[in-house]
Amino acid sequence: MTTHDKILIVDFGSQVTQLIARRVREEGVYSEIVPFTKAEEAFAAMRPKGVILSGGPASVLEPGAPLAPAFLYDAGVPILGICYGEQAMAKQLGGEVEAGHAGEFGGAEVEVSADSALFDGVWMPGEKYPVWMSHGDRVTKVPEGFKVVATSPNAPVAVIADEGRRFYGTQFHLEVMHTPHGALLLRNFVRKVAGCVGDWSMKAFRDEAIQKVRAQVGSARVICGLSGGVDSAVAAVLLHEAIGDQLTCVFVDHGLLRRGEAKRVITLFRGSYNIPLVHVNAREEFLRQLDGVVDPEQKRKIIGKAFIDIFEAEAKKLGGAEFLAQGTLYPDVIESVSATGGPSVTIKSHHNVGGLPERMNMTLVEPLRELFKDEVRALGRELGLPDVFVGRHPFPGPGLAIRCPGEITAEKLEILRYADEIYIEEIRRAGLYDDIWQAFAVLLPVKTVGVMGDGRTYDYVVALRAVTSTDGMTADFYHFDMKFLARAATRIINEVKGVNRVVYDVTSKPPGTIEWE
Repeated sequence: MTTHDKILIVDFGSQVTQLIARRVREEGVYSEIVPFTKAEEAFAAMRPKGVILSGGPASVLEPGAPLAPAFLYDAGVPILGICYGEQAMAKQLGGEVEAGHAGEFGGAEVEVSADSALFDGVWMPGEKYPVWMSHGDRVTKVPEGFKVVATSPNAPVAVIADEGRRFYGTQFHLEVMHTPHGALLLRNFVRKVAGCVGDWSMKAFRDEAIQKVRAQVGSARVICGLSGGVDSAVAAVLLHEAIGDQLTCVFVDHGLLRRGEAKRVITLFRGSYNIPLVHVNAREEFLRQLDGVVDPEQKRKIIGKAFIDIFEAEAKKLGGAEFLAQGTLYPDVIESVSATGGPSVTIKSHHNVGGLPERMNMTLVEPLRELFKDEVRALGRELGLPDVFVGRHPFPGPGLAIRCPGEITAEKLEILRYADEIYIEEIRRAGLYDDIWQAFAVLLPVKTVGVMGDGRTYDYVVALRAVTSTDGMTADFYHFDMKFLARAATRIINEVKGVNRVVYDVTSKPPGTIEWE
């Protein structure tokens, strides 16, 4: 990424920090998120044209509260502080932050009191605009050189600006959709204030990623683990374009896939791309290892280890391979490290984000490590992958194992596959597939008494989930009409032996989590 303008995002632990990076990248500007503890080394490596300080759950008034490295304020680049980031900047530069006021979480209205480069062409003095607040503390005195350029009833210092040093702070969150003009304000900061050109594109990424893979791999052999999902498929096609027959893809059929999934993957790669592919049928082995396992985290770890064992065995059969490629994405990387620089809550324990076991004597190749999910889809289209494949809903590495809570059996998996197939089929028939971020069925670990015809039944309950999202970070349940739900439920109950009840899951997805499970 040496040829493009960059923005460094210093993370203080906000649940929506990733949205800042997404908004910046939407402007064609490359951005990276780093914990505040690693900001100094990241700044030296990236040489960014601007810095954004994220929000966070802490209070700057607490002893040992996270702060930005002091050198940033003397680095000569523009800085934008968002929520906690504004408070940290204000405190560090001589302003005052106070607690004890009523917290503000949700919609609010700010009134612009003065012109600012941050508002150029978007907000006008004297006008009021809706924003999204999420704070307890608030700035009460601005540092020397700053002025207040927008206020709100509960946050009189809603936006501050030091136009000379190009430092700005907002008490509200610009990055969320609930601040309607937030993306445009961020654009002003990135493009006009920081002067970023906006030349980062999927075509540029493709060309640079190919060169990076060639430089890393040289003439060595690479094994790529195919899961059947979009990420590993795009990674495989990119790798093949970079190193050709040095690549061998290993598709492990672990028996936890959707109906027909194995056939679709094999057809695509052997028929359309002529990529060397090894198909490993390991259904019995995975089911054996998962026998009696109930805890979902343990399931993930068992599956991840089993994958590694198979890849290691296949590498030996090929005469050795020095590299293992996988479709790690940027959210996987971010979620593997907390804002304090230590291990975060494990989101994807079936991924090897931190590296491979030493006994493998292999190095990871992760060509998609810098991309978000929708960027991977764009790269897939750039590489010529068919849209019917690129546009598929996300499907987790552990597959149906974590959509079958409780003990896993071959019988339960077959019931789930059939119910899931009917559900997705009905979504496609209704023309709703592309309106939904992800949809899937879950076989609940309970049975209920029912009546079908003249007899009683004692069978499983299937839950249906569908969520919408624009950024892959937050979501709401999809609002099906009752006719659709009735049609899908009736088909599942009538056609899937072992199911006598269907429910619809209306749980929304909160900010800060990544995988739709």
